[in-house]
Amino acid sequence: MTPWLLVVLAYLLGSVPTSWWVGRAVYGVDLRQEGSGNLGATNTFRVLGWRAALPVVLFDIFKGWLPAAYFAVWGGGLGFGWVMAFGAAAIAGHVFSLFAGFRGGKGVATSAGVFLALAPVAVGVCLLLFIVLVSATRMVSVGSLAAAVALPILVAFTPHRGGDTLLIFSAALAAFVIWAHRANVGRLIRGEENRFGSSRKGGGEAA
Repeated sequence: MTPWLLVVLAYLLGSVPTSWWVGRAVYGVDLRQEGSGNLGATNTFRVLGWRAALPVVLFDIFKGWLPAAYFAVWGGGLGFGWVMAFGAAAIAGHVFSLFAGFRGGKGVATSAGVFLALAPVAVGVCLLLFIVLVSATRMVSVGSLAAAVALPILVAFTPHRGGDTLLIFSAALAAFVIWAHRANVGRLIRGEENRFGSSRKGGGEAA
């Protein structure tokens, strides 16, 4: 299979709008019209509860993990540059879903899947940081932003594939996650960010 075809397949896999399909098929709810309108696991949790959100977040992680872990092998042993291209395509698909009018989530869960395949120790520490901060603040955006900032630092000091290339990729991804959360950052500065348990729309979505 040619590398560029695998890039397209990674994008299409990332584009699977898990939360949108689960919401419509199981609950009769269009998540683009509910809560924040974000097609990620956090908005799924807020609107539909944890039973809906759990399979969403697991599949969104899988969408990033599979291309990063196996597409280079399926392409005949492609170099690490292609591994990153597959991961980036999956993340782009999640954020700009072909199947949901180029709307999606903010890429956190799918990015975690990519780095789970490439730097699992760093991802484990980021997950712990995420859990601690979300538990303390009840704001998913705080955990997501902190994990994004910590990722390149952790990649630099833990075992990982790809050497300095992955470190650069992790720094670029962190910058993208911060950009995707720019509205959240504004609300955090103003003290208006939504917390779990609040019914106010628009805040805190991260996945």
